Amino acid sequence: MMTEYDGPELLSELSEKLESKREELSVFFAEARAKLPMPLYASVDIRDAGWKVAAVDANAYPAGFNNVGSPDLTHLSEHLQKWLKNEHPNASLLHIWPEGHTRNKGYVENLITLQQLFSKGGMEVTVGSPDLNGLDTVEGITGVLKLSHTVADGELLVLGKSPDLVILNNDLSHGPLEGIGGIPVAPPQAMGWYQRRKSNHFRHAQPFIDQAAEILDIDPWLLGTHWFVSEDKCLEKETCLIELAAQVDSFLEFLKRKYDDYGIEGEPVLFVKNDSGTYGLGILEIRSGEHLMNLSNRKVNKLTYGKGGAEAIDFLIQEGVPTALSIDDHVIEPCIYGAGGHSCSTFYRANPKKGVMANLNTPSTKFLQPDDISKMEGGDLILERVDSWHALVAELAMLAMGSELAELTSSVVSHD
Repeated sequence: MMTEYDGPELLSELSEKLESKREELSVFFAEARAKLPMPLYASVDIRDAGWKVAAVDANAYPAGFNNVGSPDLTHLSEHLQKWLKNEHPNASLLHIWPEGHTRNKGYVENLITLQQLFSKGGMEVTVGSPDLNGLDTVEGITGVLKLSHTVADGELLVLGKSPDLVILNNDLSHGPLEGIGGIPVAPPQAMGWYQRRKSNHFRHAQPFIDQAAEILDIDPWLLGTHWFVSEDKCLEKETCLIELAAQVDSFLEFLKRKYDDYGIEGEPVLFVKNDSGTYGLGILEIRSGEHLMNLSNRKVNKLTYGKGGAEAIDFLIQEGVPTALSIDDHVIEPCIYGAGGHSCSTFYRANPKKGVMANLNTPSTKFLQPDDISKMEGGDLILERVDSWHALVAELAMLAMGSELAELTSSVVSHD
């Protein structure tokens, strides 16, 4: 299935062990969730190489709910309602605070889906922000979304009423919400990209990965990625860049030894990402320290450009995980959506133009539902891991998000 990489099917070989440890893992997850503030919702990008599986990104305010298939929407809605009942049992008026992407029909469709998901609990659900007050409606893929006039001037008022809870669907790259008073926000604003760091997520993830690996008696490397952080605009300073290139080569040598240990053929790759979040912008693939040294100014500028023109300062250097999943000449990666720390739904990014190591969060990527996959040759092999390895690493990532949140809300002044 893979052209550039070949290795043992360790996940298949270990599947019986995973099943035999399912009860012990369930206890581990239940105990961990009970100690943490689990987020209302989250999405996790998964890479499955056949010999390892890893969560490579975890989103606190995901868009893309419109890509979730109908059967999974019911499951997702049930877990969202359960979270609300536990955390905000008296809430009856919810207000979704969106991004400003009103011209992106896919994003608007995401908001329509979110509104429907929360409305299933019998609550009134409005959508809007002060930035969108000039618009009455915005157009999605399947219909029109009505926006509600929103005032945030020391107190949040939507159509003259104060919501019980703000559902945040905005990644807060530009800072926390202002003028909303003491209304609770979910997921909390502390997870916004104005202060959250990708590297901090992976730092919080590692202890949970280690514990799951201990239960399974496997190498933790099979459930995660290695990484380090380059700080203070290092890519723009020659002396620092030379040191960073040496670090990159050392990191790649470590990965080559891992490949040799497991009999994996192919050259390891690293990805350089903005540590302060990105929409898939500014992600570069590097194969050596020399490759890093020889990056063109155009590529460096692309890498340092953040959302809304914000300049990236720190970079996550992360092990690349090739995907062993493909169907009809499309490379595939799972994207799992969850609520309250539980894996609830899966869809797949699919791209016929990309290689097995490439970032698939691009405009040329299309989305496939499990129903679509099931009808394709080889689809069963992909779907059989949904509730096993893929759910495992997704829920480990959600534990990490809960741990991040606990740290962020205890160490900084909360804006909620």
